[in-house]
Amino acid sequence: MPKLTIDGQLIEVPAGLTVLQACEIAGAEIPRFCYHERLSVAGNCRMCLVEMEKSPKPIASCAMPVAEGMVIKTDTPLVQKARNGVMEFLLINHPLDCPICDQGGECDLQDQAMAFGYDRSRYREPKRGVTDKDFGPLIKTAMTRCIQCTRCIRFSTEIAGVQMMGAAGRGEHMEVITYVGEAINSELSGNLIDICPVGALLSKPYAFSARPWELVKTESIDVLDAVGSAIRIDSRGREVMRVLPRLNEAVNEEWIADKTRFACDGLKRQRLDRPYLRQGGKLVPVSWTEAFDAIAKRLDGVPGARIAAIAGDLSDLESMYALKGLMGALGSANIDCRQDGAAIDPSTRAGYLFNSGIAGIEQSDLCLLIGTNPRWEAPLINARLRKRHVMGNFKIASIGPATNLTYPVETLGAGPDTLAAIVEGRHPFAERLKAAKKPMLILGQGALTRADGPAILALARQLAENASMVREDWNGFNMLHTAAARVGALDIGFVPGSGGRDVKEIMEGAASGAIDVVYLLGADEIDMNRLGKAFVIYQGHHGDAGAHRADVILPGAAYPEKNATYVNTEGRVQQARLATFAPGDACEDWTILRALSDRLGRKLPFDSLDQLRQQLFKQFPDLAALDGKPTAAWGPFGKAGSVDNAPFRLPIDNFYMTDPISRASATMAACSAAFLNGSEGKTGTHD
Repeated sequence: MPKLTIDGQLIEVPAGLTVLQACEIAGAEIPRFCYHERLSVAGNCRMCLVEMEKSPKPIASCAMPVAEGMVIKTDTPLVQKARNGVMEFLLINHPLDCPICDQGGECDLQDQAMAFGYDRSRYREPKRGVTDKDFGPLIKTAMTRCIQCTRCIRFSTEIAGVQMMGAAGRGEHMEVITYVGEAINSELSGNLIDICPVGALLSKPYAFSARPWELVKTESIDVLDAVGSAIRIDSRGREVMRVLPRLNEAVNEEWIADKTRFACDGLKRQRLDRPYLRQGGKLVPVSWTEAFDAIAKRLDGVPGARIAAIAGDLSDLESMYALKGLMGALGSANIDCRQDGAAIDPSTRAGYLFNSGIAGIEQSDLCLLIGTNPRWEAPLINARLRKRHVMGNFKIASIGPATNLTYPVETLGAGPDTLAAIVEGRHPFAERLKAAKKPMLILGQGALTRADGPAILALARQLAENASMVREDWNGFNMLHTAAARVGALDIGFVPGSGGRDVKEIMEGAASGAIDVVYLLGADEIDMNRLGKAFVIYQGHHGDAGAHRADVILPGAAYPEKNATYVNTEGRVQQARLATFAPGDACEDWTILRALSDRLGRKLPFDSLDQLRQQLFKQFPDLAALDGKPTAAWGPFGKAGSVDNAPFRLPIDNFYMTDPISRASATMAACSAAFLNGSEGKTGTHD
């Protein structure tokens, strides 16, 4: 490890670091615009100049590797003068837009001009003007403000894997453009807004809406997929103004998906803000008392075997625990959380977790995708796979439909016959799996939502065991979920009890008249036409499919409107925080179930969220460990049997509309129209 002197302080740093990184370790602040920790070094803004002994001129610290015996000075008159000059040049053509710029108040250029710049301008010539570009429905451009740091170009190419951006022209005439004038088609494009150090790339839906100092900032998690990305919810009054990423190296690093960031406008559309009761074929608003009375009247005398409950994909752990308790008090074992009918075996926890962990992808050297499109199902996991590909010595193969995943993928086959051939050793890929040091597989819901799902699950388990994916120091069996509620529901046993019905059987029972009452806890992804004449109670926050079919509607709270617990696809327990209050008479979901239980004479044994959680964690101790990556014991799961050779189908047809919130979002509707017309799954390029 080289030793060097920085501002008179002798430090020892790992080899391979840059001078800029060494200065930060030593506690010296180095300004920068083009440098970013997760991007390749460009060295083109020159703001990070420092003085190095024996060098005739200041050096760009971001591009200079450390060496033994270096003597670096970061705050000499020469360095100050150099930085003043660089800042003066950067501001030559930068417009005086700060009063109207959405970046104002959180702008790197503002901050560094104040800290390191000159206090006046000597430039009197007209400023350059640049035509704004159309980057699509998400990103607003003001390219006159661009300082050509090229962060956006490097992000789109290196992290997002979509080679659509570049620089045209030279010198003062250089412009950042998309190559053929197309919109930026990436599920991670919103991160360009965060990495832009000036106001050149901004959020189009958020433009001119608020200033950062007006907003209340709440740390929370995303629930629109099963990754559990760390986010910050910025709100003003009762309105969520924007969603930004938080740093979480183990899950999403510092990125979030576009749906996470931009679907928040769906929180103020099509909301359920009061109870409704169907009278004369129409839903009419009623009081909570009237809604509960109608439910109590309908349930009176109905045996538990004729009552069922289905939990939706956005349901929190507390509300599902309360609903499970209520169904148990009513004598019903007909509960299920697998709306899509996925053949997930809840008996072995390791059988439904992403066991290697999202960060663990970086340790693997071979990956097999089975019936999944991670680019749409979990864009942040797809970004990790691409990151591992860029690191080198990592091969990815797939069984299922061919899709563009932003990195090279070898398609082995389309259906279970290929998987069976690998398991039996009849396919050449079987030897490659056995030769790998840390192989992994990612099993998607598209492989499990079939009649032969249990057999496919058993084949995947057998493959993991045959290829030595499961051992003491490594577990490469990974199930990729698409629903934030799924893992937590499986953990607390929100699945059919002894003699109970699963989702398919509940639907069949409702259609045949064997099920009289169906309780939908935010469940909107089932075929409502198959519920027959059953009395449907819908508890949720949006007027989606479930609300249209319901006989009674109980308005709940969306994820930014409650303190709630979720478990991500890894099994990591996370908590969402209340950022705003639910509209109208809507309440947190567990409180609705607690009040209903009292009205039904089956009072649940808790009166507060703390009491509920105490009982939950006492019954399921593993769920009390927040934010840690769990380990789960391996065991038998799945059910051996014959498989249908029909090709796998992917579970998501439209990335931008997968849940009631995103379906209510005007921004997501615009993205769907702009990017998915006739080009589903075929967008973007990779290297």
